[in-house]
Amino acid sequence: MLSPESLARIDKEVAKYPPEHKQSAVMSALRIAQVELGWLSRDTIEYVANYLDMPAIAAYEVATFYNMYDLAPVGRNKVTLCTNLPCQLQGADKIAEHLQAKLGIGFGETTADGRYTLKEGECMGTCGQGPLCLHNNHKMHTQLTTESVDKLLDEMK
Repeated sequence: MLSPESLARIDKEVAKYPPEHKQSAVMSALRIAQVELGWLSRDTIEYVANYLDMPAIAAYEVATFYNMYDLAPVGRNKVTLCTNLPCQLQGADKIAEHLQAKLGIGFGETTADGRYTLKEGECMGTCGQGPLCLHNNHKMHTQLTTESVDKLLDEMK
């Protein structure tokens, strides 16, 4: 189900733990699987759990607890906007309105062309740099303005 390259990356994460605790690499393994496949199906989660010699339900609990894991297909560009109070006080509500109007979708939706998914996120720990968003769980963009959002969306095309 996963490429040899992804399995090698998972093995590298597993090596960080004692052999009897390889399930400790579950978060990294799920992230690696999601990067390769785009999202985590139940079959993928079960595959990762089997690879790590752990119960599938334990891996599923991790995947459903953290909002960085996608349990359904998402657009090529997932934009997660922080909507917690510090970002709201810095204008996240205006950025949310702008993103929704510009993309023609609400939170939790994907554009018809599959290019963008818009998600609402919890605090990302950079409260002094808000409002902010995370692109595909890997790149943070801070101090957003409507102009910087437009530029960012254009770059994602």
